[in-house]
Amino acid sequence: MKGKKTIWMEQVTLNLLRIVTGFLFWQHGAQKLLGFPGGEPVGDFFGMMGLAGLLEFVGGALLVLGLFTRPVAFILSGQMAWAYFQVHAPQGFWPIQNGGELAAFYSFAFLYVAARGGGVFSVDGLRQLRREAKQKEVAAGPDTAGSLGAKDPVLDDDFPELTEEDLAEDPEIAELLGDNP
Repeated sequence: MKGKKTIWMEQVTLNLLRIVTGFLFWQHGAQKLLGFPGGEPVGDFFGMMGLAGLLEFVGGALLVLGLFTRPVAFILSGQMAWAYFQVHAPQGFWPIQNGGELAAFYSFAFLYVAARGGGVFSVDGLRQLRREAKQKEVAAGPDTAGSLGAKDPVLDDDFPELTEEDLAEDPEIAELLGDNP
């Protein structure tokens, strides 16, 4: 069982991973597109490096904000996997020798963020909290502010709640519960 401190620490570290990784990745895009911070901008904006720079610049910024985190992180994970196998892997098997350790690391870091989401300290997390509050408000019915209190179809389903007695009528469930007839 996880305590509040453990859950809080997991959220803080997830959000730090998302923000720092997004910021570091954003810099790669800024360097390719703008020549900032140092380096030359890509000459062919509509070529492969220009597209990579655009994905890195926009995707990194979206990750820092935590907006559309899961799909953005998934796309960036694929981009980095593609970069590793197309650019680095042909130069040798080991990532340390072929210069692909950063691409491989980014790919797996983004895959993790895509699986976990943006965390509570993100725009996605804020949107989720608002959505949950709205669903609770709708489920509670009309409030003092005069809202209509329309029932949400997901919250107001016509399925009755099953009790243990209802489940025990099924022989397989009864066996699992230990009530052998």
